[in-house]
Amino acid sequence: MSSFLNGKKVCVTGGAGFLGRVVVARLQALAVADVYVPRSAEFDLTNPEAVARLYDAAKPNVVIHLAADVGGIGANQKQPGRFFFANMAMGLHLIEEARKRSIAKFLQVGTVCAYPKFCEVPFREEDLWSGFPEETNAPYGVAKRSLGVMLDAYRAEYGFNGVYLIPVNIYGPGDNFDLETSHVIPAMIRKFCQATDSRGERVSCWGSGEAGREFLYVDDAAGAIVKAAQIHNDSQPINIGTGREIRIRKLAEMIAGLCGYDGAIEWDTSRPDGQPRRQLDTSKARRILDWEAKTSLEKGLEETIRWWRSRCLAPASMG
Repeated sequence: MSSFLNGKKVCVTGGAGFLGRVVVARLQALAVADVYVPRSAEFDLTNPEAVARLYDAAKPNVVIHLAADVGGIGANQKQPGRFFFANMAMGLHLIEEARKRSIAKFLQVGTVCAYPKFCEVPFREEDLWSGFPEETNAPYGVAKRSLGVMLDAYRAEYGFNGVYLIPVNIYGPGDNFDLETSHVIPAMIRKFCQATDSRGERVSCWGSGEAGREFLYVDDAAGAIVKAAQIHNDSQPINIGTGREIRIRKLAEMIAGLCGYDGAIEWDTSRPDGQPRRQLDTSKARRILDWEAKTSLEKGLEETIRWWRSRCLAPASMG
């Protein structure tokens, strides 16, 4: 299974981050001896000269591009230009420099935000360009979507081996729990844990609670990425998810229960819901990668709550 990666030098951008750490650990468990993790303080990946320096230092045969400038609905509303530029520029320069150096494989991780706002459920890879993304995530989603087109074009013209995966919302231990920039699961875990510990009587959540979402545990996501790095050699996109959707209202009730919170849950309908529904068709991942998610939502939430309570709920971190 790991024959392609044996003896390869693998560069993992974002390898020190939430998802990247798990991907790097999985690569190391496969005895991939040479894994290079660039740090943002040394390499500004939006700058082509910095990308060239990175490749000079890492000398990779394989690049797994996980680095992203990303946040929840609020962060995307405040900084749409930043999210478009940073994600477009990083991928653009990394792919072009990889082409110039004839790198053996480039794996780009996209985003479910690239799908049209009113896409037919479950989302199929063939529907990626059937409409414009949900407005609050559109700059980020279009940037990531464009990189998939770039890889496809580079394969057609240059024979460049680019791989493009589309994961659904990823969560798990090590996630971003900053309420200003986090996604829905870590934000809810923090709110409900804090309310439980302070004996709060109500917790406010964004939107109506009626939107539907699908969530993928970080270990499962890392497994799909490493599997694709091992065996996949096509630029056509592949969805990575569980194929199971849950309403945000039900998710909040589940997290509240797992946190031990028994107070009121209020819905702030002045805040946006984002995309109405998200659920992926994951049949291509099963067929091509022989991969499917293993972790149930309840189990993944339990592990994430345990991690947050053990590491991040000390009084000093409460602000």
